[in-house]
Amino acid sequence: MKVLIACEFSGIVREAFAKRGHDVWSCDLLPTEIPGKHIQGDFLKILNDKWDLGIFFVPCTRITNSGVRWLIERNLWKELDEACVLFCSALNAPISKIAVENPIPHKYAVERIGKKYDQIIQPYQFGHGETKATCLWLIGLPLLKPTKIVSGRLARVHREPPSAERWKNRSRTYEGIANAMAEQWG
Repeated sequence: MKVLIACEFSGIVREAFAKRGHDVWSCDLLPTEIPGKHIQGDFLKILNDKWDLGIFFVPCTRITNSGVRWLIERNLWKELDEACVLFCSALNAPISKIAVENPIPHKYAVERIGKKYDQIIQPYQFGHGETKATCLWLIGLPLLKPTKIVSGRLARVHREPPSAERWKNRSRTYEGIANAMAEQWG
């Protein structure tokens, strides 16, 4: 398949699909951390390039439930609207199989997106002893089945200390989840 992994700088999901023989490209405004097929730029410009599968990790800062308090305190409604337009651009892309990943959204984002998520997954369902509730909006794809449920569940990403790299460390996809996506959706 020809696969687009959008808003992924890490290359983790791209490489999981590449190992299974797919023609897979990551696309992000940042350069890739793992050398491979990567388009540095805006994924909106390549949506019409006849992809068979698109997996989108759109920015979650204004959409996620954990940041809802800032909407009123900092008057970030315009940024929320822009984030939801980008989210909907991914969800409504001209691709037959789509997955959009994001943390649990707040009610204002759900209203703007117009579609509730299809599934919530956790890293501990895919071999990682951690918690990080992650929602999937799916089109033309089955629910992702857990591959290895483990105990010892920590909220590591929530304990990430303040730093310039904190957002990057929190946004990387777990390899177990990436492998499950490639195995089950590829």
